[in-house]
Amino acid sequence: MTHQVHAFEPPERFVAGTVGPPGERTFFLQARGGGRLVSVALEKVQVSLLAEKLEELLTEAQRRFGVQLPEAAVSTGDNDPLDTPVDEEFRVGTLGLAFDVDTATVVIEAIAAGEAEAEVELGDDETDTDDEDEEPDEDLDRLRVRLTPEATREFIERARRVVNAGRPPCPLCGQPLDPAGHLCPRHNGYHR
Repeated sequence: MTHQVHAFEPPERFVAGTVGPPGERTFFLQARGGGRLVSVALEKVQVSLLAEKLEELLTEAQRRFGVQLPEAAVSTGDNDPLDTPVDEEFRVGTLGLAFDVDTATVVIEAIAAGEAEAEVELGDDETDTDDEDEEPDEDLDRLRVRLTPEATREFIERARRVVNAGRPPCPLCGQPLDPAGHLCPRHNGYHR
């Protein structure tokens, strides 16, 4: 089976978004460019972690390479819904991040879920030692985007808004509140 690399270097648009009502939302990363539209599904926690790690990556790039970082976007940025149709290309297992010093761009790679658990790798591509001679995860589909620091900052801001737009957290346990309440572990199973 051949794997596919969906490369957008750079994309016209790269956003995190959701489909479905709060509590049943499916999270997506979506890249558009050159007449192509690619949507990959991932978990809410992966979107949150991606925003966090991208922030760390930008800070590190500034510290180590003197990259000029844009101020946090004051404007509301891209709040438009995902482009349709939202066809899930694959479910993300691993997210890889790197900073390309030569082009002063951030490279994000979303790799299809294989045998490994979901994770976020930061920094240089780490090579795991596999029994086979091929590169690890080479047989998995992937989405690769290359963003300027400005575009990365916009992605981070939107990703955080998307994550926070769901159900409000329970003030006691932090789990999402359903409109009908929820069984809070801090209340020994009684509804709030």
